[in-house]
Amino acid sequence: MQVLQVQLEVGPDPAEVGRARRWARSRLVGSGIGDDEPLAETLILLISELVTNAVVHTGCPAVLRMLFGSAGAVGTVRVEVADASGCPPRPRHAEGDDTNGRGLELVDGLADRWGWQPEGAGKRIWCEVDGGVPLSAPATVVAGPVVVPAAPFGVQRTATGATGVPVAPVNGSGIAQSRNA
Repeated sequence: MQVLQVQLEVGPDPAEVGRARRWARSRLVGSGIGDDEPLAETLILLISELVTNAVVHTGCPAVLRMLFGSAGAVGTVRVEVADASGCPPRPRHAEGDDTNGRGLELVDGLADRWGWQPEGAGKRIWCEVDGGVPLSAPATVVAGPVVVPAAPFGVQRTATGATGVPVAPVNGSGIAQSRNA
């Protein structure tokens, strides 16, 4: 199966998040995922969280990528957000009435797999949602596993490579997160 990749450059302005959601929704519809399907709603929420994190926490432009199979069946959809900040994502736990701090918890709860990897001077945060058919490995994914020791709580984690093999956490939770592992 051929993989279709689309991408959008996002400016360092929180107003860009709405534009990214509208763009992503139109691309999902164009790929055969209905606008009102639960899969589309889940993906739009994930995109909103990842783009918001990139724009708000880095103050840098970002690139949103979506990868999905171009065949008729809806399979795994991969969302990637790359930014110029080398700081690793820092999952937080929001308390009660806190107005932020839930983004990566939402990603962890909604995505089948998620993680991050260094990319140049910055990083790429990604997540995947399974829609039925596995996503073939795109050429833009870093080949081979990447071990990243910069976990905020001192756990070494491994990100996926170009093999497309589902990712399992290493030494507990980590860069590579999976509800299925």
